[in-house]
Amino acid sequence: MGYYLKQLDREKFSLFLDHAAELSGRSRFSLLSDILKSVFMYNVSILEYFQFRFFELSKQERERWAGMGQMYEYQLKMNPRNSRHILDNKTLFYKHYGDFFIHQVADVEDLENNPELAESILSNPSGKLVFKVSDGKCGAQVKIMNCEGFDRQGLVTFMKENNFGLVEEFIEQHPEMNRLSPSAVNTVRVITQLDDRGEVDILGCRLRISVNSSVDNMAAGNLAAPIDETTGRVSGPAVYSDITKPEQEFHPVTNVKIPGFQVPFWDEVLAMVHEAALAHPQNRSIGWDVVVTDKGPGLIEGNHDWCKLLWQLPVKKGLKSQLMNYVKQ
Repeated sequence: MGYYLKQLDREKFSLFLDHAAELSGRSRFSLLSDILKSVFMYNVSILEYFQFRFFELSKQERERWAGMGQMYEYQLKMNPRNSRHILDNKTLFYKHYGDFFIHQVADVEDLENNPELAESILSNPSGKLVFKVSDGKCGAQVKIMNCEGFDRQGLVTFMKENNFGLVEEFIEQHPEMNRLSPSAVNTVRVITQLDDRGEVDILGCRLRISVNSSVDNMAAGNLAAPIDETTGRVSGPAVYSDITKPEQEFHPVTNVKIPGFQVPFWDEVLAMVHEAALAHPQNRSIGWDVVVTDKGPGLIEGNHDWCKLLWQLPVKKGLKSQLMNYVKQ
């Protein structure tokens, strides 16, 4: 509870509390009492109480949701601290999984030792660069700039002065993904799980959709929708993590219909994440962020602490039972 209170976005909490009181007809005192009980009974955070809509659910329904505490314990078991560092650090991820990238990436050492790589990144077709800190989360600490005005040494100096671990060419996403939302690169999140035989299972596939934002993360106010694993088609409306906002059948800016939207190169997406999941099997449960271009899919990053909101909210149900078999293995 102390951790949840320390991390609590109080402005969002107040907004959610008022909204839940209005929807449920319950007093704020009643909801606060229920939140306190739920944190301890179901191992969820304070905001998750609202995002999982516990104020509308029975005890049996609440038990189906995997909250922050549950996920922390699960992901620590699946991805131990002594092996998850290659996922936690963007520079290390690039070093270990670079074969799955479809775009050019470099750290400072690469730029200093390989002038040709620096020139190639600076002359990439988009004319833009993406700078990232090595330990950035949820789209934070990302800066997009034009290539114009940079040379190799200027690039190195800028990265050192601003503590950027990586520079990447700006990815030009597939025209269909751009038609859906052009404000950011819209990525696919595929969550893989290795079973006790070392075989790859898929826990879920989601499409992250930007809404007038330069990133596509739900935490930044964007949408997410479920994807049918078999077909690669979006199988339902998109949702926000903000409970005051309604689900969307159509993109609120481009008006493209979301259910039925086909993710391009779907077979290739699945084949790639299956191969990536086996590359370093000491990490058994990973949320892969995949970009789709007109040349095919590529990895952006892998997450050992993949988001339980992105996993569960788009399908509007708790998925904790999916994890239980792997805990027993």
